Amino acid sequence: MILSASGWRKVFAASGDEQDRNPQINDNDKKLAVIAADVFFDYLSALTNQAAPVIALGIDARPTGPAIADAMIHALIKKGAIIQYSGVTAAPEIMAYAKKLDGFIYISASHNPIGHNGIKFGINDGGVLSGTENAKLVKDFTERLSDDEGVEAAVKKAFTCTTSELKQVYDIKDSSKHNALYAYRNFINETITGTDNKEYQTDFFGMLDTFIAQNPLGVVCDFNGSSRYQSIDRDYFKERKINFYSINEFEIAHEIIPEAENLVHVAAEMEKLHKEGHSEVVLGYMPDCDGDRGNIVYWDEKAGKAVILKAQEVFSLSVLAELTYSIWQHSDEKDFKPAVAVNCPTSMRINEIASALGAEVFRAEVGEANVVNLAREKRQQGYTIRILGEGSNGGTITYPAAVRDPLNTIFALLKLLMMRESGLYEMWCTKSGQKYNPDFTLTDVIASLPVYTTTGVSEPRAVLKVKTTDHAKLKANFQKAFEADWKKKASDLKNKYDIETWEAVITKGTVETRGVKDFSESQKGGLKIIFKDKDSKPVAFIWMRGSGTEPVFRIMCDVKGNKPDMEKALLEWETELIKKADK
Repeated sequence: MILSASGWRKVFAASGDEQDRNPQINDNDKKLAVIAADVFFDYLSALTNQAAPVIALGIDARPTGPAIADAMIHALIKKGAIIQYSGVTAAPEIMAYAKKLDGFIYISASHNPIGHNGIKFGINDGGVLSGTENAKLVKDFTERLSDDEGVEAAVKKAFTCTTSELKQVYDIKDSSKHNALYAYRNFINETITGTDNKEYQTDFFGMLDTFIAQNPLGVVCDFNGSSRYQSIDRDYFKERKINFYSINEFEIAHEIIPEAENLVHVAAEMEKLHKEGHSEVVLGYMPDCDGDRGNIVYWDEKAGKAVILKAQEVFSLSVLAELTYSIWQHSDEKDFKPAVAVNCPTSMRINEIASALGAEVFRAEVGEANVVNLAREKRQQGYTIRILGEGSNGGTITYPAAVRDPLNTIFALLKLLMMRESGLYEMWCTKSGQKYNPDFTLTDVIASLPVYTTTGVSEPRAVLKVKTTDHAKLKANFQKAFEADWKKKASDLKNKYDIETWEAVITKGTVETRGVKDFSESQKGGLKIIFKDKDSKPVAFIWMRGSGTEPVFRIMCDVKGNKPDMEKALLEWETELIKKADK
């Protein structure tokens, strides 16, 4: 079982097959669920100084979710928790709901295959536990699991629950779900507008409603059987008079990860709708199973077809929208310091966007919790960080949310289209030195982004299997191979790609360290090599890190400009060096 801050995950399907849709789990996995629930209850009880903390419990749409939840409900009842079980619930929904409670347990394996499942823990700050706090739970969890007698005693106690005790929890499931949806809807209004001021929200949505009335708009969603089908999406768009279309509502019809290879289904539906006369459909999205991530398809009116945006492009558009919106909201404030927090492999195009808008960029190690905590640290230092996330997977986090949310992504793009007079896109064009066309479309906005060639996170070439489990040793070996090869290739790299120098950068948790001399210091964190031109300006980088949620080693390359040959060559070089280091 992988025990990262982003989630504790394994294959829970009883057969051990990660593609198995069977809802049953085996007895050992029930024990894992019981001990995990016990550990979190004790942590939360101590943290809140309450004997009966109120815990939200929810599942994504995976088949094994109900069985895991049932084992945890047994355990939590006997520990004395007050349980608000809402059944199938989107991750942003349960995290918004838990803000009024003491904490939450969310059963999900995010974008992993259907036979996987897992557990996320959080308190009432809107996100998952930080790496530091998660480590406390992991230590307690592994220690308890090493005591066989203690495990058996805990499981035996959990399953002494009476029928009436269980019935009390399950009987209020519908009301818990209702309360979760209500809390989420109110919170999404706050994240979209950037304020909890109801009068401001009314004015903002009035402006949006006026725009929609004059410019009919449609959105299509490939739910792919995810938890978002049972969330607020359909009603929320309907309330805004945005036409909403959907496919695959009830069934996980294809792979879960919302990357380009799986967005073809929503793209096909958009093209079908256009042929049927629904020309107002301009955006489509597909969430992953827990509904906290949704990458985007848009209608390119010039090409006359649906176009799948790459994850890094989705995040770049969100940053452009929300950074300009933040400046529009706060620019008259004397101490306003705009910034963006991202993960280490987010494309350098974010730096270009932020630089043009007078904002800073801060980078953390991969992992949603790391980026969220970095943003919190920087806010304490006086920065305004409205937009943050992991550009490498397209995950957009809009403050005050502490979790990705496809609705925030969709409405970020709508802000760009809606706010026209002295608006956001005009601000971007002015500050980036580009010509502004008042009749712009989303296609024009996308064309205005800085051009980069970036490895997709789900491409087969972005994932390596390595034998070396000691990543510090692997990176030390990589450094030897890299430095030896650099001496041989320096002249060729200069002539072909204008690469003159390089700099090593590592990210561990919320800390980025530049100019690193010893690559092994990154240990299991991120390692990046930035390549620079004769003026010491970055032109590309290669990056690597072992996954915290899957048994793989992830790599990528980011190159300034439309240079697929350069990206391919640098990534192949990185792959070759890692394989050499792994021997």
